[in-house]
Amino acid sequence: MRITSALAAAAVLTLAAACGGGGGGGESSSPNEPVKINFLSLAWQKESVAANKQLVDEWNKANPNIQVTYVQGSWDNVNDQLVTQFAGGTAPDVIHNDSPALSGFASDGYLLDLKDKLPAELKGDIPQAAWDTVTFGDGKGGQGVYGVPFLQESQVIIANKKLLDASGVRVPTADAPWTWDEFSAAAKKMTTQRVVPSGDSEATGQGYGVAWAMKSPVNKTLNLALNFGGTFFQTGADGKTTVKVGPEEREVLQRIHDQLYKDKSADPAALGQGTADPLPAFFKDKFAMLPAGVYLRQQVIEQAPDGFEWVTLPAPKGTSAEQGAVSQTLSIAQESEHPGEAMKFISFFLNGANQAKLAKGDWLLPTSTTAAADPAMTTEENGWDVATASAKNLVVAPFLKVNGFDEWKSKVATPALQEYFANKITIDQVATKLVEDGNKVLERYQQ
Repeated sequence: MRITSALAAAAVLTLAAACGGGGGGGESSSPNEPVKINFLSLAWQKESVAANKQLVDEWNKANPNIQVTYVQGSWDNVNDQLVTQFAGGTAPDVIHNDSPALSGFASDGYLLDLKDKLPAELKGDIPQAAWDTVTFGDGKGGQGVYGVPFLQESQVIIANKKLLDASGVRVPTADAPWTWDEFSAAAKKMTTQRVVPSGDSEATGQGYGVAWAMKSPVNKTLNLALNFGGTFFQTGADGKTTVKVGPEEREVLQRIHDQLYKDKSADPAALGQGTADPLPAFFKDKFAMLPAGVYLRQQVIEQAPDGFEWVTLPAPKGTSAEQGAVSQTLSIAQESEHPGEAMKFISFFLNGANQAKLAKGDWLLPTSTTAAADPAMTTEENGWDVATASAKNLVVAPFLKVNGFDEWKSKVATPALQEYFANKITIDQVATKLVEDGNKVLERYQQ
């Protein structure tokens, strides 16, 4: 999921002040006073923050006996702060986070198991595949549900409509996406010597078919690897998890590498860039397609010059169109003094109509089937129809269940994949690094 540092400095003071009352901030000084609940939100985009605050205001007006305080947090430091708050007994009642973070907090006993506390309407409106992203071992041999999943991200392709149309390739649809072979062929066809803007003058130069922004390559490649059944992790009969990089895991890695160095249809200038960094070149026709998360559509709208036309295309498919899913979630602190009231608030906040508002504000996909059918989620405008349709391909990301994944990602996978995509090591060498160095990391978490 995306993170931002804009709110990080303020978050420390805000969280400490708002959550410093102990007992999850749910104390009432008298039975006649309303129950008070603190809600930690990590919304950061202007539209998303506005939608969050509007829903809290609606709740408070309709429920004078259960008052919710909106607490602004930041993706940058939320987990470090929660560790401190859980240890100090000052955690907020309702906690916004993402599904990979829940496993550790759940195993430490800091999050309430919601399995038997979910209202039927809320549970039934969210598909099981989304619930799988928040289901973890309860430390007692069973499984618990430690959050309500409400927003997810899929990978799509943002395309320059003019260059797409000029290429004459078949335009993929949600029902008939490109295969990876078709995608590669389309990228080659859109790679040409053409007139491209250069500063204030026109210059003839290389126009590429695609740009892969690979500053942070792990989530993108691992989620797309599921197109070919690549999971990157396996659990043996002894219960231990190890890294695997077989033919299925190599497919997407090799295909992206081929676009860069065999087909020469991918712009090498984008390799070291973050997801949104290639947009200025995209708007200048220097490449035709940009694979990215669905949220990038917002930056395209905000930054595109007048008259620039773009479309959202579905991600390519391999043996399937499956992608790995990570969910944004709302959880309840184990220490909350008012878990029942907290669940009532969550049920309101994440009903179908409200999920549609939250998804629209965050430019992500709602898990709610009711929200996904909302006209705002199915309009062709800004590619919402293609984006929402991609949700059907989301399955639980295998790495969500791997203890030690974050360290493997940062210390092993990110530098190894960066080297590979920079053509400094071979596919066999990157596989060796991911497996051998990765298993050393995982071993420490399984002792």
